[in-house]
Amino acid sequence: MTTSDTTFLPAPTPFGVASFLAREHGLYIGGRWRPSESGQTLESTNPATGRPLSTLASGTPADVDAAVTAARAALADPAWRDITPLQRGELLHRLAELVEANAEDLAFIESLDNGKPVAVARAVDVGTTAKLFRYFAGWPSKFEGATIPLSPRNGLRILNYTVHEPIGVVGAIVPWNFPMSMAAWKLAPALAMGNAVVLKPAEETSLSTLRLAELVEQAGFPPGVVNVVTGAGSVVGAAIAAHPGVDKVAFTGSTETGRAVTRAALGNMKKVSLELGGKSPHIVFPDADPVAVAAAASDGIFFNQGQTCTAGSRLYVHSDIYDDVMSALVDHARRIVVGPGQDPATQMGPLVSARQLATVRSYVESGLDQGAFLATGGSRPGGLGEENANGYFLEPTVLAETTHAMRVVQEEIFGPVLVAMRWTEIDDLVDKANDSPYGLAAGLWTNNLTQAHRVAAAIKAGTVWINCFNMTDPASPFGGYKQSGWGREMGRGVLEQYTETKSVWVNLT
Repeated sequence: MTTSDTTFLPAPTPFGVASFLAREHGLYIGGRWRPSESGQTLESTNPATGRPLSTLASGTPADVDAAVTAARAALADPAWRDITPLQRGELLHRLAELVEANAEDLAFIESLDNGKPVAVARAVDVGTTAKLFRYFAGWPSKFEGATIPLSPRNGLRILNYTVHEPIGVVGAIVPWNFPMSMAAWKLAPALAMGNAVVLKPAEETSLSTLRLAELVEQAGFPPGVVNVVTGAGSVVGAAIAAHPGVDKVAFTGSTETGRAVTRAALGNMKKVSLELGGKSPHIVFPDADPVAVAAAASDGIFFNQGQTCTAGSRLYVHSDIYDDVMSALVDHARRIVVGPGQDPATQMGPLVSARQLATVRSYVESGLDQGAFLATGGSRPGGLGEENANGYFLEPTVLAETTHAMRVVQEEIFGPVLVAMRWTEIDDLVDKANDSPYGLAAGLWTNNLTQAHRVAAAIKAGTVWINCFNMTDPASPFGGYKQSGWGREMGRGVLEQYTETKSVWVNLT
């Protein structure tokens, strides 16, 4: 690890960001900023230092109720209800422009709050957010209904057509790993289809979403169309999922919490879409280039500190090139610079919280206890300096010679920990790749495209990457099989999840 050879010089906090952080942040309800009903607050923590970063309102069920009331009022307000599809698209385009104009501040806020490098936040989080709003800005005027050719009884002449209507109030609950872009994954299609939204960011990383809400207001969205309620998931998230005035819940997070959301949603049978956990297989065939694959496998697991639902956390390498790939992979992992996200030298930041760090370290210990070999990592990196002495850092970690009997192979770790295994027989490989309760994504590396397509067809996953990894685009559907979720994000298909389809029959006889 090269951290001991690095002098970290974090960039100074931009004035606009410092001013934003210094404020006590309220809830955004009905176009107004206001404190929590209880007056209680919670602290956002800088994961690189372990120190308080900013103060947020701690929402209550009463605040959720107020936000739902504001959202329902917005749906009935002609200022939102009666605007044209093109006007909805113009609002989304304006929001994308504001995100781009404030990219540097947004990236810095995301880095301080989540831990990721500023450069990653700028390119991925901010870039994706703007791209999502631009993509979905084009859909309001293009998501048509259809006329249906019927075969009615008694020779009647019937005109049958369908229309898509907003589903109503959308409760959006988003995670802490990509706070702002995950909010955009929900907001962009929901707003494009004319819904109103009550959004709950993760309590660990609410700041970029609050700044985004300011931009929503600046873009000109009518009051109540977007509402943001910060607070604990067990309080605010649970209240949104159970609220009878919420028509749909869109949730991204752990599978365990997804089950709780689904149970709560049964009260009024609200629609539910879930993007949940993953334990993605990353498969290397014997004809792949070991050095190139090692770099890709490293990026596949260590990107965003391994806190990615699609992380290539299970590496299967053909026995013929296993040693070569592992040697290059370990070398690559040891050269990753771990440090505070605001330093330009940093390639991997801290984990998001002390709790998450403890969870990940317990998995590493479990793997070692069950017989895994620690190829590299597993400890706190050196050379971080006094400023970051209490930060939530962990070295990029590779556990080799693992088996499917181990917890580290079966369970989602959500941290920078890769488990590596050998394979020789293709059928056994496919069985092992599918031996997981999850089915979110998979990656394959080979020059034999016939073989790649056959294995891709056999893998039970919502996304399969061939000779690439962790690629997404607003136009391409994203979601999982099995316990990785219900429904799909992005693409045309997600619009079905934010609308109701009405069938209209007209007797023309």
